[in-house]
Amino acid sequence: MALRFGIHTGQQNTTFADLLALWQRAEELGLDWASVFDHFLPIQTDPEGPCFEGFSVLSALAAHTKRLRCGMIVSGVTYRNPVLLAKLATTIDHVSGGRMELGLGAAWFELEHQQYDFEFPPVGQRMDMLEEAASIIRSLFRQERTTFEGKHFSVKDALFLPKPVHGTLPLWIGGGGEKRTLRAVARYADGWNYFLTTPEEYRHKLNLLEEHCQEAGRKSSEVRKAIVVRAILDGAQAAADEATFAGSASQLVEKLKPFQDMGVEDYLLLARPPADKRTLELWAGEVAAAIRS
Repeated sequence: MALRFGIHTGQQNTTFADLLALWQRAEELGLDWASVFDHFLPIQTDPEGPCFEGFSVLSALAAHTKRLRCGMIVSGVTYRNPVLLAKLATTIDHVSGGRMELGLGAAWFELEHQQYDFEFPPVGQRMDMLEEAASIIRSLFRQERTTFEGKHFSVKDALFLPKPVHGTLPLWIGGGGEKRTLRAVARYADGWNYFLTTPEEYRHKLNLLEEHCQEAGRKSSEVRKAIVVRAILDGAQAAADEATFAGSASQLVEKLKPFQDMGVEDYLLLARPPADKRTLELWAGEVAAAIRS
């Protein structure tokens, strides 16, 4: 499968106009993918700020772009019934002409659950919900009717029309939980996304994913793999932390090569507005060209 380069944005502390400008610039630069997150408050920063709802803003962004894959990374299963999730994703797929990709996760941001009165069960229960939701959504995309009776979600002889534009759409599961999350990836997902880490940790996760895939009767090569990269390139003026790579484009290429050797096919730059223009250009140009070659 072809390598893809893109951006992972967040619809926080920004205007729609600025977010759309970022997506359109990514498309102009030849990138393949852009995604948003599923949160109601700003994350990994001061939560006292504006944040758009993910699926509705994604639909608008899809309508104003032509080529970018339109991703949701990832939707927390505590926020919506899985049928509603599937309907939202399929609607955006039609709006975009078949460019939608849906990611699922067990949810983690407790503050927004507290503020908006979403139930925030223990992690084991949330993982149960993730597996049930993934099973239902996968069936809704592929089958004429779906029946599923779970502890948390149920559907009965459920008709699901229209289907996604291409008959189904890619289902991603995000996270690195070694017992439950990677098992869910192996059982239900077309793709697995994770943040950039050390090659040693990533290899460890891959080995566990392979074990889970064998148990599920699959090969891990059937699961597309993506990493989200935090980077500031060539001395760009932006805030950095220990999770952010800071250096030249060529240094970042060397850092990413081991992950290509391990089968990573999607590379997403974390680019929340206002994204650094120089970093974005180097990512789409020098970094992408070097990895592809």
